[in-house]
Amino acid sequence: MLFIAVVWKFAQLARDPGNAALRSVALCLLCGGLSYTVAMPSGVAAFDTFTGHGLAKLVQNLLLMACCYFLMCFYLYSAADEVAGQRRARREGVALLAVAAVLTVDALSTSQTALAGSYSTADMTIPQTAIFFLLAGGYMAYTVAAAFWWTRRYARMTQRPLSTGLWLAATGLAFMAISCAIRAVFVVIRSQDGDVPKPLTASVALLLVLASVFFVVGLSYPMFRARIASVGTRRRHKRVHQQLAPLWHLLIETYPDLVLRPASSSLRDRWRARNIHRRYHRRIVECRDGLVRLSPYVDMNDTADAVPSVIAERLRDAVRRATSSSGGPVRAVSLTIPRQRDRAADVEQLLRLAAALKLPASAPRTDLTTPKVKESQKTC
Repeated sequence: MLFIAVVWKFAQLARDPGNAALRSVALCLLCGGLSYTVAMPSGVAAFDTFTGHGLAKLVQNLLLMACCYFLMCFYLYSAADEVAGQRRARREGVALLAVAAVLTVDALSTSQTALAGSYSTADMTIPQTAIFFLLAGGYMAYTVAAAFWWTRRYARMTQRPLSTGLWLAATGLAFMAISCAIRAVFVVIRSQDGDVPKPLTASVALLLVLASVFFVVGLSYPMFRARIASVGTRRRHKRVHQQLAPLWHLLIETYPDLVLRPASSSLRDRWRARNIHRRYHRRIVECRDGLVRLSPYVDMNDTADAVPSVIAERLRDAVRRATSSSGGPVRAVSLTIPRQRDRAADVEQLLRLAAALKLPASAPRTDLTTPKVKESQKTC
């Protein structure tokens, strides 16, 4: 789930590379994903094989600190005062580099095996080991607590579904901050040769894992919600695209040049042109353009009863006139198709017209005596 979120955010960043807040989120997720990769047993073994024992723990914590820093930067870049946010982000960056330098010197000054184990097995009576975990945990607790405060604030200001994702992320951040604070207390106790029950240590570790899950789910929730909603939109666009086929084929056979082409012959533009949403909008535009070009040939006598089924019959006659005419008129004439002022109503009228064209030309029309069009109905 974490790496899916990383790919999604970097795909968004590729479309908007100048968005500093989005770049911070992408780097935050990337550092978090790399940190978990290094922390896995196979990752630790591979890393220590090439760099020496203990450095995997150092890199893992540096990546986690960078993850927390970029999370803080997201809120700083999203603040109302952009200049102050950038200035604060630079100061926080200097603080991160200072803490990272101290951690690196501390890790290199101790024995190779001091940091080779996990947090639960490390010997905290060694001063360098205690300082390493205390400093790293303290920095992460500070940045995560600040991020929690901002996330809770923005969650109260937004509406669903974004607020739901923010509250989930805030819950994860709160658990992270609590876990880091508890682990710092454990470090102090163990550095004084005290004993911390293993079940308690394992519980805090589990809380930290659950906090990470809540955080990632919170960041990903709006994306998954939007994707679920897009499924219904995609099905609806595909259905309308197919239902408009009778009208579209009638007009395209008469005016082949109506077909909209991709922006260029490049593979990217041709691939984008195959998207169902683009095909849906193209078909609507092509149908409307075709009706405008065909309008001079349509018999507009008795326009009071010009409902879609009547116009469908006239369109068949207009197509025959257009194809048999050598020159023909060029001035467009308004077709009186009842519709409202929004696009959805316009598409609905095109669908009715396409449905009427599916009937045989000789089929009886039961709606030829439709009452006159209301004054609120406009022409297209």
